[in-house]
Amino acid sequence: MYNVTSAWSGGFQGEIMVHAGTTAVNGWHVSWTWPGAQTLATAWSAKATSSGSLVTASNETWNGSIAAGNYTTFGFLGSGTAPATVQNLSCSTG
Repeated sequence: MYNVTSAWSGGFQGEIMVHAGTTAVNGWHVSWTWPGAQTLATAWSAKATSSGSLVTASNETWNGSIAAGNYTTFGFLGSGTAPATVQNLSCSTG
């Protein structure tokens, strides 16, 4: 789940929530694409990189295991206008 937690002229702060379903997760990867000219500035609680409009993030060593039915979150700063949603948001395990 993607959420904008704060926005200001020229930038914004967002959060991604990674849920485990009925099975525990041991390692996760998240990706999405920006809908406009946004860029990733920095992230915390995840290892994140970007290339063009594509952002990819993966767990840190301390938050890769998620018990069934639970979740973890990571945050980031972006530049540009805060989008209400992102495109192609996906999560995989491993």
